[in-house]
Amino acid sequence: MTELLVATRNLNKIYELNQILSPNSFELFSLSDLNIDFTVEETGNTFEQNAILKAEQYGKKSQLLTIADDSGLEVELLNGDPGVFSARYGGKKSDKERNDFLIQNLQPFKEHEIFAKFVCVIAIWIPQLFTVKTFKGEIQGMIHLETKGNNGFGYDPLFFIPSKKKTFAEMNSCEKHEVSHRGQAMAKAVEFLYQLKK
Repeated sequence: MTELLVATRNLNKIYELNQILSPNSFELFSLSDLNIDFTVEETGNTFEQNAILKAEQYGKKSQLLTIADDSGLEVELLNGDPGVFSARYGGKKSDKERNDFLIQNLQPFKEHEIFAKFVCVIAIWIPQLFTVKTFKGEIQGMIHLETKGNNGFGYDPLFFIPSKKKTFAEMNSCEKHEVSHRGQAMAKAVEFLYQLKK
């Protein structure tokens, strides 16, 4: 069985990645499983740069095949914000406080349709090759200025998918994985991981 480090401290992301990866014969480790206690500074200007930073640094430390992601929300009317700062938007806040902060910033546009997209880049550090491979997923949607649904995390209660007539937070995990940015990127990454195992 192939050992794989899931390089994140975000328990929600670990849960989502475990759900997608668990049937696929990888032995998964978290950072805490390996007593890795340093935090990689996300100094990149893009999701790809940040994902690579995390995969490479945690991969070199663990010497394991390592998967990391960086993802976030880009709102058209906010010129792509919160973008790479999605997890830190408005400072240190809970998900609810961060959603409230986004709603507040979008009040001037409440009469408009607010288009947005979720972006995820997954980076895989391959220790044998001393290199990183990246995979990207995106989903277009809209922001509703009131939260709906209790599932998921982050901006999920605000992110509405017109074709599904639901926010991410109103979807169960299977529905979300089928369409989500992370689900798309993970599908590509898992296919690549299988090729590596051959």
